[in-house]
Order: sequence, then C-alpha cells, then structure tokens
Amino acid sequence: MSVIQRLRTAVRRTYRRTVDLSHPARSPLGSAVVNCVVYVDGVRRTVRGASAEDALRYVRRGGDGFVWIGLHEPAEKELTVLAELFGLHPLAVEDAVHAHQRPKVEEYDGVLFAVLKTVRYVDHEVLTATSEVVDTGELMAFVGPDFVITIRHGGHGSLGPLREALEATPEQLAKGPSAVLHAMADHVVDDYLAVADAVQTDLDAIENTVFSAQADRGDAGRIYQLKRELLELRRAVAPLARPLTELAGRPMPLVDPEIRAYFRDVTDHLARVTEQIASYDTLLDSVLQAHLAQVTVAQNEDMRKITAWAAIVAVPTMVCGVYGMNFEHMPELRWTYGYPVVLGVIAVACFVIHRGFRRNGWL
Repeated sequence: MSVIQRLRTAVRRTYRRTVDLSHPARSPLGSAVVNCVVYVDGVRRTVRGASAEDALRYVRRGGDGFVWIGLHEPAEKELTVLAELFGLHPLAVEDAVHAHQRPKVEEYDGVLFAVLKTVRYVDHEVLTATSEVVDTGELMAFVGPDFVITIRHGGHGSLGPLREALEATPEQLAKGPSAVLHAMADHVVDDYLAVADAVQTDLDAIENTVFSAQADRGDAGRIYQLKRELLELRRAVAPLARPLTELAGRPMPLVDPEIRAYFRDVTDHLARVTEQIASYDTLLDSVLQAHLAQVTVAQNEDMRKITAWAAIVAVPTMVCGVYGMNFEHMPELRWTYGYPVVLGVIAVACFVIHRGFRRNGWL
C-alpha cells in the first residue's frame, strides 16, 4: 500500500462520523424506541410522560410542532401499536417491519412513507477476493402533518448526530417533518459520497497492482470482488434518483415548498455519486480486460518456452530412436568413432536450435 493510500485510510478513520452513544437502542420507552421528542418552532420541548401517545396529545392540543419518534429494528407488534395511534397504512407498516425494500417514496392516506438505503465502507488493510467493502442498511420514515417516525435497520446509520445537527439549527427544524426527511436524505447521500471516495482508494490499489511488475494472476478475484461490492453500492444509490426527483419537483402537501429546493440539491449530489459509480465500473471493466490480456500473454510466453524446449529435446530423441531400432545392417554401427560423432552431432544441433530460439525471443 502506497503512502498516499495509507494517508487516505488514516483520514477516513479519523474523521468518520461519530456514532450516537447517547441514545441506546433499547430504552424505557419501548424495546425498539430510541427516542421520542416533541419540537415546537424547531425547539425541543419537555412533555410529561414518556409515551408516544402523550407526545402526540401535547402537539395536537397546542396545534403546533411535531413529534419525532426514532425506532431501531422494531417488531411487528411494537410498530402496530404506533400504526394505530398515528394512522399508518398496513402495507407501509409491513414494509417497515420486514425491511429489504428498494428506495422509494409512497403516499398512503395523507402520510408519506420513504425508504432509503444506508451504506458504510468496511475498513480493510488489503483488498482480497473475499473482502467486504460495502455494508448496507435501511432508513425508513413515516412523515405526517404533525409527526415523523424514523426506523433504522442495520448496525450503522444512527440518526443521533443528525438529530443534534438539526437541533442546532432550529429555523430549519421549524419547517416541520419534511425538514427531517430532507436531513435524512442529505445524510444518506453524504455517506454515499464518502463511500464512493473510499472505494476509489481500493480501485487505485488494484489498478497499480495490475500494471506493476508484481502483477499476480490471482488479481482477477480481487477485481471481481470489488465489482460485486460496487454493484451492491449501485443497488443502494441508483433507485433513489426517482424518489428524490419526485420530492424535489412534484408539489406535495406534506413537503414544505422551501424544503423542495433543498431536495434538488440532494438530487444533484446523488447524480454525482451515480456518475462516479458508473465510471468506477467502466474503469474496472478496462482493468479486468487488461489483466486478462496480461494473463494470456504470460500463458503464451510459457507455451513458447515449452514448445522451444520440446523442439530441442526432439533432436536427441529422434537420433536415439533411429539408432535404437537394433537392425543388424545399419551404417556406422560398427564404426569406431560412431558414438562420439553422433553425440557431437546431437550437441551441435541442440546448440543451434537453442540459439535460434534465443535470438527470436522464445527462450
């Protein structure tokens, strides 16, 4: 690994997003509830009681603000309780429980249901044919007039730092639940950019290895592995373009008009990541073709050497085969100098053939 690649890895590890440790995945609010907070005019408010019902009652009694409930891999029973309280559609609830959905934005009975794929770069010292490069998860959100319910699947993608950043800008949070949805999308796409930049380091390493003197015929496995991981990243990134375009371009009652402009910015960032991934895939195809061409050339070199030595060995084999037929009347059989002369002829013939092959680059 070059000095530049080591520096890139060190910077990635140093400036990686902090993990939210202030909100455990299990709390007294429920086995899957990470947090339940009320925001009025972008400011967190303290509510008596710890249940989602208390928070929702507080918001609807005042007629302002919204409730933000964060969940981590909820069970069907737990989410069904919230679905009855907030009026969530059963089909969306089923998708939220079982996960493994494509990125999408759908509207059910006045509630937006959004699915985003999260990605994380898996650090490794050296890329091998079995290295995991990209780890994926899911973020889902139910967005209503006075509530937003976020659901996280997977071991990464915590929204704790995102919540803290939004609370630091109350004017943005005051725009309502759609501001949370935009922050989630921006957070996810920023992670796409970071992962794409990290994958470029592995791509550069493979490219340098393939075109170096230390190229190994086993590099094809590493190239295929990176292509598979790149495909995993593309599956997370590419389907998100259409939902973001709808959020940015189509007026929706639940999306603040000012927030739509922010979604256009996120769409531009997503287009950049999509182009990066496409260029990486094209470059990997070229690297793979170059590697296979090198392997073919190396195999041809081996075959030429084997053929040259076979031609050299054929001379003594032929002469010895002729004189080993044991016929009684053969020339030079009883000649005193026959044996050394034949050996000399074999040696000279082998030398001449060997020199010819050397001159032509076969040996």
